[in-house]
Amino acid sequence: MSRTFFAIGASFAFLGVGAGALGAHAMRDRLAPDLLAAWETGARYGLYHAMALLVLALAMSRWPGSLWTTSGWLFVAGSLLFSGSLFTLALTGVRSLGAITPIGGACLLLGWLAAVAAAWRNVAGPA
Repeated sequence: MSRTFFAIGASFAFLGVGAGALGAHAMRDRLAPDLLAAWETGARYGLYHAMALLVLALAMSRWPGSLWTTSGWLFVAGSLLFSGSLFTLALTGVRSLGAITPIGGACLLLGWLAAVAAAWRNVAGPA
């Protein structure tokens, strides 16, 4: 599973860098300032959680436990929902898509809580 999360994290990092570059260059003149800000937020949080998945993959290979897997899938779902909804909102201007963003954000937050719990379990358990 750690290889899966590492591969997904690396893929999300690739997409995040591409989305950031696209927003900084091609989208700057095509999107309204508020939509460009949404695009940039999606790229930024996508990159944050791509890095989180890479670190998580390393952590779970060092300290096994099912909570790492839970955390990883929450990061994947959260990234897709959070960043994906912001990218789609920016491209389409359909504001109702903004209702999906907090669901993604909640997944990301729960992913961090699961990571805390996984790490804490390993602090309390054998080294």
